[in-house]
Amino acid sequence: MKWLSDQKLDHLRKVVSEPDFSGTKYSIIKELGSGGMGAVYLAHDRELDREVAIKVLRETDLSDDTKRRILREAQIIAQLEHPGIVPVHDVGSTEDGRVYYAMKFVRGNRLDEYAATVRTPGDRLRKFKSVCETVAFAHAHGVVHRDLKPQNIMIGSFGEVLVLDWGIAKVLSPTSLPDSEADTLKLRSTNTTFSPTPSHVTADGTIIGTRHYMSPEQARGEQIDSRTDVYSLGAVMYFLLTNTAPATRSDHSSAALPRAVEPSISKAAEAVCLKAMALERRDRYASADELSTDVGHLLDAEPVSAYRENILEKTGRWLGKNRFFVLLVLAYLIMRIFFIFTARD
Repeated sequence: MKWLSDQKLDHLRKVVSEPDFSGTKYSIIKELGSGGMGAVYLAHDRELDREVAIKVLRETDLSDDTKRRILREAQIIAQLEHPGIVPVHDVGSTEDGRVYYAMKFVRGNRLDEYAATVRTPGDRLRKFKSVCETVAFAHAHGVVHRDLKPQNIMIGSFGEVLVLDWGIAKVLSPTSLPDSEADTLKLRSTNTTFSPTPSHVTADGTIIGTRHYMSPEQARGEQIDSRTDVYSLGAVMYFLLTNTAPATRSDHSSAALPRAVEPSISKAAEAVCLKAMALERRDRYASADELSTDVGHLLDAEPVSAYRENILEKTGRWLGKNRFFVLLVLAYLIMRIFFIFTARD
């Protein structure tokens, strides 16, 4: 008996696991990554002659419930038409029965990769503000992401900010979703047509999300709302300020203060981060939009709602914001003093 080498076995596994797109207009180029529900491939759309990203189910995960989940994810994304959300182009099924959806292929880096190359806090916070605005848009249409983290945020090659992976998003208010062409998306399969599942795909008591970035109520499997995403946004901000994820115990009570990790962080920035990450929902920002507003105030050197300044801090902030004007006045005064003294001589 002739034994196959490990290299040949790996090749066979790859051939078997790759989806069969022979009956579609797509040809696979390479795998981009994989997650819990499926894999993402770079593919070529032969009809429109363009590259697309395709998310497709794993071969071994062909239950009707899983098929409905990936179709539902595609429909949620397609209905949230926003510059910060990758548009969906198509949905269908492969010859081997796997559900897929095709979306715009975005070149760029994940937020954690971007942060490793950009040290300026202002640049990081500007990107973060765009994330908050995208999440606020989703919340306005009744959708909670539930898995916000640096790995699910991409900075495109033109600097655009995109929130990815809406696979475990929860629709809190289905009637608030806007009418769009997503309503006409049907699974192209000769045998089966699936419709989206109800908004409560995961019941209360089911814990989903990512450790360090999920809120206390989410970690306990309790009912969530938009403030659950606000906590996750605060955790992302913590990462951008400190270059580390907010390490906490299972009870979420021991996250180190940002300034204890990175002393150069301003007290106002720390206060904004901690308010977003408050253990109790009632103590957090009421919305992602409110958080975005305070981040904008940080960037513009304006006072934030999360922190009360003393007179010295107000003066220091004013001087920092108006340093050009202050330097101009000082230069004028120095010149006046110089001319006064030289005129006496």
